[in-house]
Amino acid sequence: MQNAYHNLNDFSGRPIRTFNINAHFIASNPPTSFNPRSIYPRIHKTAYVGPFSSIIGDVTIGENVFIAPNVSIRADEGTPFHIGSNTNIQDGVILHGLEHGRVLHDGKEYSIYIANEVSCAHGCIIHGPCKLENRVFVGFHAIVLNAIIGEGSYISINALVTGGIRIAPNRFVPPGAIIETQEQADALGPVPANQEEFAEEVQHINQQFPPAYSLHFGSTRCSCGLACDCHTVKAILD
Repeated sequence: MQNAYHNLNDFSGRPIRTFNINAHFIASNPPTSFNPRSIYPRIHKTAYVGPFSSIIGDVTIGENVFIAPNVSIRADEGTPFHIGSNTNIQDGVILHGLEHGRVLHDGKEYSIYIANEVSCAHGCIIHGPCKLENRVFVGFHAIVLNAIIGEGSYISINALVTGGIRIAPNRFVPPGAIIETQEQADALGPVPANQEEFAEEVQHINQQFPPAYSLHFGSTRCSCGLACDCHTVKAILD
């Protein structure tokens, strides 16, 4: 029975502090009739991609982006996607886009455009066509579909924003709200001070994760996504 388990000691008998054999999946999209070009993701060397996360297709990920475990970023239908610098995509987040419908940024069309210092919190869904401008916060299990969210706006827990609407900068969507008309979007109030402070704290924490996790897991990384140090590699091979 003992042989059924990995040896979690290195060749000197010391316990391995970080043991990561959980690969992420990064691949080009499969060619289809609606998306015939197969394009591989472009990921900045300072970004971090966590275990069990998938990044597929024409996706550009900028500097110091944190992709937590169990994230799905799938540009195999609507495409391309852009994720700007210092953005965090937390555990269980889904990014996907519809075949039709795009948003514009600097004259270029995107299925999903996420700007800089955006927080997509645990379990939310960002579904294109949509655009999240700088410093947007999307709360736990919220859904953004076919919408443009202005800079500094805050989408609360379990909210739904859809219907092709545009939310002005620094607007607050309350928990559980359904915003599906432009009239509803225009009636939203400003982000409360406590929620603004919370969003800033989330940014402060998550911007430290990419370099910290990269250091923690080590510099040895193989093509399957394994991140570990030489002692971990030796233990796996043994």
